[in-house]
Order: sequence, then C-alpha cells, then structure tokens
Amino acid sequence: MGNRLSKIVTRTGDAGTTGLGDGSRIGKDSLRIDVIGEVDELNSTLGVLLAEELPEAVRKALTGIQHDLFDLGGEICMPGYTVISEAQVLHLETLVGEFNAQLTPLKEFILPGGTRAAALAHLVRSVSRRVERQLVRLANAEGVPEMTRKYMNRLSDLMFILGRVLNQAGGRGDVLWVNAKQRTATPAAE
Repeated sequence: MGNRLSKIVTRTGDAGTTGLGDGSRIGKDSLRIDVIGEVDELNSTLGVLLAEELPEAVRKALTGIQHDLFDLGGEICMPGYTVISEAQVLHLETLVGEFNAQLTPLKEFILPGGTRAAALAHLVRSVSRRVERQLVRLANAEGVPEMTRKYMNRLSDLMFILGRVLNQAGGRGDVLWVNAKQRTATPAAE
C-alpha cells in the first residue's frame, strides 16, 4: 500500500472546497462537512477521555468506538456508502446493559461531574448528542443511513452510563441534581 498521507499540505482546499471520498468537491461550509467535523471532534474528545486512567473494560469499549467513529466519518464522507451496521448498534446496546448492571438504579437526575474521567465521559455524551442532531439534519437534507443515526443515539446512552461507572470506579457517587426550590429552602448559616 502506498503512503496515502505523505503529502499533508495540498492547497486544494484554499478556495473553500474539499474533496469527498467519492472524488467530488464540496464547499467547506456544507452540512456534510460540518457533520464530518463534528464526528472528528467527538472522536477527539474520546481520545482525551482515553488519556485518563480507566478500568480496562471501559478502555476496550472506548477504543472500539473510536474505530467505529472513524468508519462513520468515512461513511459520511462518501455519500451512498454504508459501513455502520446493526451489529455495531447492538454491540453498543450490549455494552449499555453490561455497564448499567453494575450500577444502582437512578432515583434522581444527575449532573455531569464527579471525577475528571466521569466529567469527560459526560462531555463525550453531550458532543455525541450534537453529532446526532447534525446527522438528523443531514438525513433530512441528503440522506444518512438509519444505522448511523441509531449508532450515535446509543453512543450517547452509553456515555451517560460510563459517566456513572467512572464515578463509581473513582470512589465517587453520582452528582445529584438539586432543584431550585430545594436549594433555596436550605436555611442559611448564621
């Protein structure tokens, strides 16, 4: 195989366009390019989370997801090309079930936070929700495979669960939300 990335500075995008995987050129301000960039950002935030100390099962799951996200970005880069499969969506559902089984049921809403790793998992979750919204916009405008949208939805669910798992692994509990009425009802210290 040749050196596909041996030339990084190509100058082909200087006029505000970029090449898609099918060889066509498209404006860098297009929705499709926005989505590709959002997927790249999501994968990068996962990379930051992976730089933390993590339980091996979490690390293994996240590393696999990074590879899936690279595939997903390629799928968006080549209109009509499908990579993300039902098996990948089902794998995320399995991970959700396995990791959630380790946790106590939630009775309250939680805030993103606790340990640094848990806070980063919530950041990944919120970025994945943004990617999902952009994928829906792109699907409405140009079409996106159904499994790609489902994958992103399941990923955000998994990241919510992993935030809780990482707090537990770090010796912290969930950071519970306290509503405004409860916060103001607390008597002030004299």
